Amino acid sequence: MSDQHRDFWNREYQTSEHLKLSSEPSEDLQKFARFLERGWKREYLNPRALALDLGCGNGRNLVYLSQMYGIRGVGYDISNVATEEAQRASEGLPIEYETRSIAEKLPQEDESVTIVLDMMTSHFLKAEERTALKAEILRVLRPGGWLFFKSFLADEDLNVKRLLRENPADEKNSYIHPKMGVYEHVWTEEEVHEFFEPEFEIQKFHKSHKHLRRGRPGKRRTLSAYMQKF
Repeated sequence: MSDQHRDFWNREYQTSEHLKLSSEPSEDLQKFARFLERGWKREYLNPRALALDLGCGNGRNLVYLSQMYGIRGVGYDISNVATEEAQRASEGLPIEYETRSIAEKLPQEDESVTIVLDMMTSHFLKAEERTALKAEILRVLRPGGWLFFKSFLADEDLNVKRLLRENPADEKNSYIHPKMGVYEHVWTEEEVHEFFEPEFEIQKFHKSHKHLRRGRPGKRRTLSAYMQKF
């Protein structure tokens, strides 16, 4: 990630100019936690577990996991404004934060992490960086550990077609956001399976609605995938 990304997110956490930033935990994360509880009770949701949030923002999701299940947490974000806010929100909880790019090698030891969260974060990376990050996630995740992956979905999204046509980047299914000026990659369902399934079992794949209003595009489509490391 570039200095441009850092400067953009610092401004965004100070002004919320482009995105509505919430302090409440993500509903998608709460659904993922309930999925783990139903299937495995507290095997992955307990005080011995370590959750790593790649792009933690203000810490809202790690705070939720820690308060609900006692999970220890580590959060990384490129914005120092975000990590400072996250640290204040996590006072008294077993969570640590660091301002750093997820394009860099992760400092965790091999097979030391139970759950990795990549929620609307790695789509800012170029293809080579995304591949390197996947290798790092695989290295730090324990066998049977989980990756909760959420990102933009290209399939049947009119907004994506327009962005790719009018603001193409130098890689397939990628563009330069016209308002934010940052690189973004958008995934097809087929690409997600091809990219992750050699090393992960995708236990659940959810696609948001098409968000059409009278045939015109509304919100962007997203995907959520629950992946377990083999």
